[in-house]
Amino acid sequence: MAKTLTGVVVSDITDKTIVVSVATHKTHPLYKKAYATNKKFMAHDEDNKAKVGDSVIIEETIPLSARKRHKLNKIVSKAKISQNNSVEAISPEAEEILEEDK
Repeated sequence: MAKTLTGVVVSDITDKTIVVSVATHKTHPLYKKAYATNKKFMAHDEDNKAKVGDSVIIEETIPLSARKRHKLNKIVSKAKISQNNSVEAISPEAEEILEEDK
């Protein structure tokens, strides 16, 4: 059975690859203080479904490239606001306002 990790997608720029940040909580062996660590994993996303901010589950697999050792298992929840939500067209009124501000 392959190990599974839950994390948040921090980058989806490359084709068929996502970078997932997995947060873990550890306790210091001597001082017994709890602290958080983050580790990034590159995972294979065949259909480019996952976007930045999505919560995903990735699982271990055979090495797919020099740094990819995981693949996307499933998307747990979609991001509420995506970085890709940009204005496609600007109305003529908005253009006039932008020109006035310059």
